[in-house]
Amino acid sequence: MSSLKVLSPLTGSVWKIEVQPGTHVAEGDVLMVLESMKMEIPVEAPQAGVVQELNVQEGDTVQEDQLLASLGAA
Repeated sequence: MSSLKVLSPLTGSVWKIEVQPGTHVAEGDVLMVLESMKMEIPVEAPQAGVVQELNVQEGDTVQEDQLLASLGAA
């Protein structure tokens, strides 16, 4: 099964994770919230699917284009 990679849109820190592996998500559902320069940036599911893997934890610092999560087909 192929998976869709969800990448960080910017450099910041993982403030809150809203899903766990196995969670079914719809397109646009918030997967996690990043914090950068005192702003909260939601990371949304680009399409419907199932969260296969989370590659970060709350509190982690992430770089732009870093792999955050993988989604599989629903």
